[in-house]
Amino acid sequence: MPRPKPACASSGGWLAGWGWDLMLGSIAVFYAVMAPYTKVEESFNVQAMHDILYHTYHIKKYDHLEFPGVVPRTFIGAFAISILSSPAVFVMRLLHVPKFYSLLTVRLLLSCVTLLSLRLLRVQIVAAVVFRCDIILLLGPIGLALLLNRSVSLLEAVKYCVSTALICIALPRSMLVAYPLCMAGVLLDRRIVPYILPVFLFVVLYSKLPHKELRFIIGSIPMFNVSASLAASRLYNNRKKAGWNLLYILMLGAFLVSLGYSAVTFVASYNNYPGGYALKALHEADSSVKEKMVHIDAFTAMRGVSRFCENEYPWRYSKEEEISIEEFQERNFTYLLNEHHSISGYKCLFAVDGFSRVKLQPQIPPLSLVKEPKVFAHGNMRDPDILSLNWPGCP
Repeated sequence: MPRPKPACASSGGWLAGWGWDLMLGSIAVFYAVMAPYTKVEESFNVQAMHDILYHTYHIKKYDHLEFPGVVPRTFIGAFAISILSSPAVFVMRLLHVPKFYSLLTVRLLLSCVTLLSLRLLRVQIVAAVVFRCDIILLLGPIGLALLLNRSVSLLEAVKYCVSTALICIALPRSMLVAYPLCMAGVLLDRRIVPYILPVFLFVVLYSKLPHKELRFIIGSIPMFNVSASLAASRLYNNRKKAGWNLLYILMLGAFLVSLGYSAVTFVASYNNYPGGYALKALHEADSSVKEKMVHIDAFTAMRGVSRFCENEYPWRYSKEEEISIEEFQERNFTYLLNEHHSISGYKCLFAVDGFSRVKLQPQIPPLSLVKEPKVFAHGNMRDPDILSLNWPGCP
């Protein structure tokens, strides 16, 4: 079976050469700027990047030592991105630029590395395995299928398998509409079957785990999208034929639905980091030079707060766990960021809404996002300076 040729090999002009890279790069920049904060799984690598950049060889200050997580994690990817971004971060530190912009720097650089790996297939194995070790489970089925078909060598099989983990990461949920096209692609072009079958096996293997999340099988989605693209290409080439033209129109409608769904999920993602927005609002509200201690609970930390969000002196931070609500009034925290509406000894200063659910409505647009107060900021009532500031209050 002949090996599929990459699309960029055909004579498609400038668009085929660089246009798609720029389009994907623009999407990556848009998402990084509009939703810069991170949640639980991302935070491990993000915290590691911060500590490598700001604490360097002072290992005892690393967040990983205080919050190691339940399973061992690799720092190789975080170390590589940190080294590449260190010159820019060094300049920003000299200019006393807030660390938040260092977060943007590492996220944008990671996007560049991902896009570069798409273009340079020979380095994709590093980019995939370094950041997601569970992708190794995907290497076996695909590589075995390719070797059994004798279409590629062992090294080529490994490179081609791992490359699937880096395609279309920006829009993983687009498979919602591409799924029927993927099935049609298998029926229309049997050459894709040896590639789809092992990926399907990979999904089946992971479905046996008690804990299931989309991120566990994210590496399989690109190969399914390849099959979907085959069906889309066949529909486009036959769009002027009877019967095919209706299917072509349905496909265009499906693309519009996919675009609308991506817009909805983006808005949900934008409103899914109330912890990061709450800490930013707290920094902007209190500009005094008096030392301030902020306690951040686990709920808030898992919704957008990382060490990149922290400011320098006079701000100090604590993520101490297992503190009861009653115990807070005995502690000398200046501010609290947590999920509780009221705490004895503290005044609720403001609340930050977060994404709750999607609601259907009999109008245009048919979907609306419901937001609810998620993170509450509290000030110590024993501190008169806090009470003198103009706070919006809590609902």
